[in-house]
Amino acid sequence: MLPRCALSVCHVLMLVLCLSSAEDFDWTKNDHGSFYYGTFPAGFSWGAGSSAYQTEGAWDKDGKGLSIWDVFSHKKGKIQQNETGDSSCEGYHKVRDDVSLMKELKLNHYRFSISWPRLIPTGIKSDHINEKGIQYYEELIDQLLENKITPIVTLYHWDLPQVLQEKYGGWQNISMVNHFNEFANLCFERFGNRVKYWITFNNPWSIAVEGYETGEHAPGLRLKGTGAYKAAHHIIKAHARVWHSYDTQWRAKQKGLVGISLSGDWGEPVDISNQKDIEAAERYVQFYLGWFATPIFHGDYPQVMKDFIGRKSVQQGLGTSRLPTFSPQEKSYIKGTCDFLGIGHFTTRYITQKNNPSSRSSSSYFTDRDLAELVDPRWPDPGSEWLYSVPWGFRRLLNFVKTQYGNPMVYVTENGVSEKMQCTELCDDWRIQYYKDYINEMLKAIKDGVNVKGYTAWSLLDKFEWDEGYSERFGLYYVDFRNKNKPRYPKASVQFYKRVISSNGFPNQREVENWRRKAVETCSSSNQLLAADPLTSHMEMVTEIVVPTVCTLSILLSAIFLMFLLRRRN
Repeated sequence: MLPRCALSVCHVLMLVLCLSSAEDFDWTKNDHGSFYYGTFPAGFSWGAGSSAYQTEGAWDKDGKGLSIWDVFSHKKGKIQQNETGDSSCEGYHKVRDDVSLMKELKLNHYRFSISWPRLIPTGIKSDHINEKGIQYYEELIDQLLENKITPIVTLYHWDLPQVLQEKYGGWQNISMVNHFNEFANLCFERFGNRVKYWITFNNPWSIAVEGYETGEHAPGLRLKGTGAYKAAHHIIKAHARVWHSYDTQWRAKQKGLVGISLSGDWGEPVDISNQKDIEAAERYVQFYLGWFATPIFHGDYPQVMKDFIGRKSVQQGLGTSRLPTFSPQEKSYIKGTCDFLGIGHFTTRYITQKNNPSSRSSSSYFTDRDLAELVDPRWPDPGSEWLYSVPWGFRRLLNFVKTQYGNPMVYVTENGVSEKMQCTELCDDWRIQYYKDYINEMLKAIKDGVNVKGYTAWSLLDKFEWDEGYSERFGLYYVDFRNKNKPRYPKASVQFYKRVISSNGFPNQREVENWRRKAVETCSSSNQLLAADPLTSHMEMVTEIVVPTVCTLSILLSAIFLMFLLRRRN
């Protein structure tokens, strides 16, 4: 989400104000096209996704070790309202229930992640393997396959074992490469006969930048100007190591594929006739998606990253670039380690050139880019402060992938929208609009020749949203977090997405409009059912707390009154 690679709200607000002064800029000058009715290629795979820490709960059950997110979320002030993922959706205890939701949606695949500390509590394989953790994932995989749903498994979705963070410094340390490879090989050994799609890392941009540069995410380190680059360097090496392990030890027997899921916003030049803005927009995408994709497909970092970070490092009086380098052997080893590319995409920014100071004290990933991000205040933004609905950027990003990386096999691994509201709302018409428009832009990209094989709606359930806690909801299914049983309720978007899947696209305008109308009609009755649940909880509270309290007070008042009468009689 998600979780999420984004600037803080103050950055975005500042940039909106920056642009609002440019009165001569016409936001509508780029023609972004109309809706395209048509269907996807036969065999296109439709799915939904989740991650372990965000949905499983059971943070300390059945031998699971601590993750960096367990520790981080328990620190006061790190998460909105000091919420944690301790129980989240209780997915650990609801495997069959959740698979039945997927079956109802008619999903072709389900993307989930394996919790490293649930399998290896300390992160070090030679210490201990937790068989109860193995059993949980075996049950989930078996249930999916029984219901003809393909598992797509992420090995690392941000929940590093805490012991590895404390002992080695986490992804700042090269030793993570070996430990991660041992964990991956355990997963291949135990689940590889049934799992044929593996994702090494989810959104390494967030791991590096938000975990080791801004400190917004676990482990919460603020190593400005160096931490993110060092973490990313080790993550890229770890990805390559795991790909080679699978290729040499498991591929012939298991016949699976290993890829990586990279997130990327699209960057559009503010002024398409201004060469500096065009270069800044290209730089934005290269520093985001290209940071990881270019080494994996071409063997080294994007030239623009090497140039900009190298030049700023010299200006700061450093002997070498803050961006680490790969040896010739490493470049050769990393290049081509991707059977498919996962793309997570949510939003777009307008980009303009901005020269940042080069002092050592101000060095950071963000200032290295020499650009400013801007948003159109008219873009819809129903939830997360960073997430604006800009569908046309999705098609452009997918075409960028095709052009830059030789048209690889692509699976969209995350795409969706949140809402931020205090009251319950199942009639998520804005989410229907978002999915309709973004999926349609993906269809246009396929018509452009982009090799997209599948789409993953983010996310199946409302869940723990990292530093935002439970204040934002991405789910197709609403989860009532106030209820200890964490019941799930379908939003209107469930019915709409289900029809997109059944039709494998958008057959015609009349039919698609009819889907939307029926979805909203269905959600109105679901809203009434959900409204009854808080009432039931309230009645339980009245019965269990209020009534006994009133009775006790009545008895107490009666006793006082009786004592008063007796005293008067005397």
